[in-house]
Amino acid sequence: MEVRPARGDEVPQLAAMLARAFHDDPVTAWFLRSEARRPTYARRFFAWQLRRLLVQEQVHVAGEGSGAALWALPGRWRESTWQALRLFLTLVPALGPRLPTAGRGVDRVESRHPAEPHLYLAVLGTDPPAQGRGIGSALLAPGLELCDRDGLPAYLESSKERNVAFYSRFGFRVTDEVQMPGGGPKVWLMWRDAS
Repeated sequence: MEVRPARGDEVPQLAAMLARAFHDDPVTAWFLRSEARRPTYARRFFAWQLRRLLVQEQVHVAGEGSGAALWALPGRWRESTWQALRLFLTLVPALGPRLPTAGRGVDRVESRHPAEPHLYLAVLGTDPPAQGRGIGSALLAPGLELCDRDGLPAYLESSKERNVAFYSRFGFRVTDEVQMPGGGPKVWLMWRDAS
């Protein structure tokens, strides 16, 4: 299976694919409660993530856009103030009165983000019709190869419990769990030691 760096002109297609991949994700559904509006706002969020991370040259796509992995280089996982403002303006119509609760959820997760230099897997998603074909495994390979070559650990947050076993096959282990506020879903924080 071909895995290659993503191009800037693929952002709309990849954002739409990731919105489909995360439509039933517990954390995405917690943030974007309206199922009817979720595709639009999820697409906007993923387009924001893609544009933000493409400049780091660690966004990879499988095949004809059936999956994507978005990595952030050491020390570059956090968005700038300007990027955070753009995201806020993009999502505030979808969050409305839930904005303070959503902000507390983000803070709970980000406050546990490791300080040690690492490669951060911000997003890994496969289009639902293509799931179960090894695309996620293939997409992890470039980032994990970079980790192994440069002696870097890796970190991710899994928002689906069933994905914990998947990431464990690649050497990740759960280091903490975060409960989103207001009875929200759980997030599993996972770390892969440098080899």
